[in-house]
Amino acid sequence: MPELVSARIRLAAALLAALPSICAAQLAPARDPYDPAGMDLAPKPARVMSERHKGPFAEGASLSFGAALKPLDPAPVKEVRLDTTHKIIEIAPGVKFGAWTFGDQVPGPTVRARVGDRIRFSMTNRSDEPVPGVRLTAAPMMHSMDFHAAMVSPQDKYRSVAPGQTIEFEFTLNYPGVFMYHCGTPMILEHIASGMYGAVVVEPREGYPTKVDREYVVIQSEFYVKPDPGKRKVGKAPLYVLDSDRLRDSRPTYTVFNGVHNGMVKNPLVAKPGERVRLFVMNVGPSKTSSFHVVGTIFDRVWFEGNPDNQFRGMQTVLLGSSNSAIVEFVIPEKGAYVMVDHHFANASQGAIGIIEAGGKGEEQEIEHHNIAASGTPDDPEAVQGKLAFESKCLACHSMGGGRKLGPDIAGVTKRRTDAWLSKWLKSPEKMLESDPDAKAMLKEYGNLPMPNQNLPDAEIRQYLKYFHWFDSRAGTHAH
Repeated sequence: MPELVSARIRLAAALLAALPSICAAQLAPARDPYDPAGMDLAPKPARVMSERHKGPFAEGASLSFGAALKPLDPAPVKEVRLDTTHKIIEIAPGVKFGAWTFGDQVPGPTVRARVGDRIRFSMTNRSDEPVPGVRLTAAPMMHSMDFHAAMVSPQDKYRSVAPGQTIEFEFTLNYPGVFMYHCGTPMILEHIASGMYGAVVVEPREGYPTKVDREYVVIQSEFYVKPDPGKRKVGKAPLYVLDSDRLRDSRPTYTVFNGVHNGMVKNPLVAKPGERVRLFVMNVGPSKTSSFHVVGTIFDRVWFEGNPDNQFRGMQTVLLGSSNSAIVEFVIPEKGAYVMVDHHFANASQGAIGIIEAGGKGEEQEIEHHNIAASGTPDDPEAVQGKLAFESKCLACHSMGGGRKLGPDIAGVTKRRTDAWLSKWLKSPEKMLESDPDAKAMLKEYGNLPMPNQNLPDAEIRQYLKYFHWFDSRAGTHAH
């Protein structure tokens, strides 16, 4: 018995001695996940070699090659290869553009990882490799890689490499977010505008605080293009090249989601009523702001820059400057076609449109903001521009061979009206309604709903007429 009492006394004494440290641990502040002391800020130096990689242009288990985001690869070290190429992409129907790429696609593949993972990156500059069907779209040139997700010396890791050279470097992901990557070789503006960009999705160490049914990446960007002055062609279609004047003036020809004018209208994202959707949204610019919105729902959570610590609730739109990002989550309330759009509608009219298809058969809906399925593409560059302008601005009220809507079917219009009449009508419909008897009769026929003046420049009116003539000249076209 004395031994038992003595043991209890010793245990009590030990507990009393440990009590200050226990209390101190309980009262100590939680570890700051952004404390630089806990970050890897000393990666190994980069290596530049003359060895040329000849395999796939993009490799890595952490890469996603389309809008649907793959689940996180659990490996703590992510092997990522993104070679640079010069190739032809189609950014709109009939618009074949000489792009510069990472991983042979625009945008480049999306990298998915988590805080604490190490990225082991390699890139061969393959801009000197031939493009099928075209001798050269642009001369081989220096390229580099700039990861916004990295904390490294730009002079070491982001150096430019010549055609045929390979660069390798590593870095650790210290912050969660949705980060841009892009070519950092001067002129950076031209390299980004030519297609050299993509996203790195970095999850928090503990993952996201919510569960979702669908995950998609939506990258907004601008193209500044013109027909090739040398009049080169890709097959029968004209080749388009970078328009440096429009680029410096910040006047995009197209503003798009995931590299294609209205691409996610023709190939919608898929969801079901009642599901929670998470979109990783990035605006890479290079020069315009995005006001991202989804018609028919409200963003339940918005994590600005993709970091859950930067949380907003119940938002209608997310404003993103160039290289800004956000993760947006929302519930699909019921069956329908939910339109994703840049609420800067000038950008939407240039192609920044997409659909989340939740059983609503979006292609059959008369949704103001999107195109009908393409029924053919002219070869003439001005007719192509006219087609795109018509599908962006006019399809809410007019069809092209599909019958009457709020206004007349435009099919066959060049056989009913002269070019001079059509030009005056497109230029100033309100003036035509004051004096032209045909315009007055048309107004009465269509319920006294006047066509608004869209302040079309003469060049765009000419493009409309070229498109109308092309459509009416095709065999089997019937006027309605």
